[in-house]
Amino acid sequence: MKPVIELRDVHRTYHIGESTVHALRGVSLTVEQGEFVAIMGASGSGKSSLLQILGLLDNPDKGEYLIFGNNVNQLSEDEQAGLRNNLAGFVFQQFHLLRRMSIVDNVRLPHIYSGLKGDFRQEAVRRLALVGLEHRIGHTPNQLSGGEQQRVAIARALVRDPLIIFADEPTGNLDTKNSAEIMKILKGLNEEGKTVIMVTHEPDIAAYAERVITMRDGVILSDERREGGIRPAATGATDAYELHLSGGAPLWSDGRFVGFMAQAFQSILANKIRSLLSVLGILVGVASVIAMMALGEGAKFAMQEQLKSMGSNLLSIRGGSAKIRGAAQGAGAVTRFTMKDVEAIAALAPLVRNATGVASGSGQAVFENNNWSTNLEGAGYDYAVMRSTTPSIGRWFTREELQRREKVAIVGVTVVRELFGSANPIGKTIKINRINFKVIGIAPAKGFSGPRDEDDIVIIPVTTAMYRVLGKDYLTSIYVEASNPAQIEAAENAIDELIRKRHRLKADDDTFNIRDMTEIQKMLSSTTETMSMLLGSIAAISLLVGGIGIMNIMLVSVTERTREIGLRKAIGARKNDIMLQFLVESVGMTISGGLIGIMTGIGISLLLSFFAGWAVKTSLLSIFLATAFSVMTGLFFGLWPARKAADLKPVEALRYE
Repeated sequence: MKPVIELRDVHRTYHIGESTVHALRGVSLTVEQGEFVAIMGASGSGKSSLLQILGLLDNPDKGEYLIFGNNVNQLSEDEQAGLRNNLAGFVFQQFHLLRRMSIVDNVRLPHIYSGLKGDFRQEAVRRLALVGLEHRIGHTPNQLSGGEQQRVAIARALVRDPLIIFADEPTGNLDTKNSAEIMKILKGLNEEGKTVIMVTHEPDIAAYAERVITMRDGVILSDERREGGIRPAATGATDAYELHLSGGAPLWSDGRFVGFMAQAFQSILANKIRSLLSVLGILVGVASVIAMMALGEGAKFAMQEQLKSMGSNLLSIRGGSAKIRGAAQGAGAVTRFTMKDVEAIAALAPLVRNATGVASGSGQAVFENNNWSTNLEGAGYDYAVMRSTTPSIGRWFTREELQRREKVAIVGVTVVRELFGSANPIGKTIKINRINFKVIGIAPAKGFSGPRDEDDIVIIPVTTAMYRVLGKDYLTSIYVEASNPAQIEAAENAIDELIRKRHRLKADDDTFNIRDMTEIQKMLSSTTETMSMLLGSIAAISLLVGGIGIMNIMLVSVTERTREIGLRKAIGARKNDIMLQFLVESVGMTISGGLIGIMTGIGISLLLSFFAGWAVKTSLLSIFLATAFSVMTGLFFGLWPARKAADLKPVEALRYE
């Protein structure tokens, strides 16, 4: 039968600053299954370095290390971690128990990295009972004495039923009574067939072993074996090694990932204040993204509604120059339009679909004891469709009413509020500039266009406005609807040519202007898009700052938990296991902050809408983006700390002060 362990001419050198320390100088050693070996020597003799290599916590610079005849130096770091989990159990002088976890959770920790399904709590309880701690299973390590903590460490070493137990000064921090109890447990395990390799500097502790190896200056001085020292070999030793080499559980297996999740959230809850501050940074960032995007979408929606009221494919024709001259225009500088011009423009089919004239002015509206100074607009029949002004309540005036110059009015919601309050104005009679008008409709709400309230308006037939109210024989403006967007430019050119011909204007006469309302719509839409992007970018910056905070916290966590990382690697954690655990912690904090931030952001949006009266619109897209961004933030900023933790060497991490 092959020996369980065989070293051949092993060397190990450490570089500490500019100094070179030769810890092991050509050590050769064979350990049979069932032996109890004590390695002794003064400080600096190389005994701890030898144990670390035997336990696969470190690798030799030179020489061969064989387990059951297999050269483990040729295995990858993750394969060696698998061997530690399957074949080895560790008992350390410093105990290395995770203080935020109960002793049951400490004991079953190696099972997380085995990939096996189940919580293995009962198995952990049985191992604690084996070392006499079944009555303390609900306690944490801080509530135990030193001897009890070391017994918990032994139970943890046994939970995977290892073939070899490595004990590094297991009684170094214990008194005589506790030392005797720990050695009695180790002796009993050896009698059951376990191979025990122990480092100690105390002769009375080494006396428990059947074989004592003494070291000095990195070499073996003596190797004394007592008769009957080798126990019967445990069954399945070679099989366990082959089982590990055959693959083992994948990283994403149920047993592993669920364990990582539980471990990560235990760590988050163990440092509540620090985790809360980290979550707060993400919370503020996500809430800002939601609120700012809601404001941007609300402004965009309000602008779109306002743009609808302007009509589509619309041209506006007004008298006067489009240029700013800086001085009042003289007589003859403004072209006066008439209804004949409207008819001529409307005849420009197929370029023009509709045309209507408008006569604007101001008026004093009175109803009973209420009066209100408002904008008066005389409009043609097609104005309602062209400017999206068809009354939401009531009706528009008819062509006959337009021809007969009837005194009927459509009022805006602002005028309704000021004159009628909550009463229904339909059918009521109001005075406009001392002339009675019958209210037949309420114009749809349009909001503000710059400083102007578009709902502070009274619309009457254009003929009534010109000849009965305003006393004008000309129009203030003409609105023209092109047949489709592609013909706007052609329609504009045709109208320009028609007006110059009808009014006998020269090509350089600048007495009227034609404005393409679609250009204004595009400009406003572009401005709104830019503002939305700006608001979203500002909010994203706050989320980025929160992500940097997460990274800082995780880096501090890696430093603080260096020994814990070393322990996890010693009991079988692979690089990806450690990386995934820290990433889960990072993403867990960002998702928690993100979910709370989403609710906070929606709440802020509603408050802004209620108290400030701002238009807000929370979209599912903004919630999805904020959530996705928070997850990506956790991944991105957690990756560096996770890689830093995963790259730590077990032996270096365990030594960290």
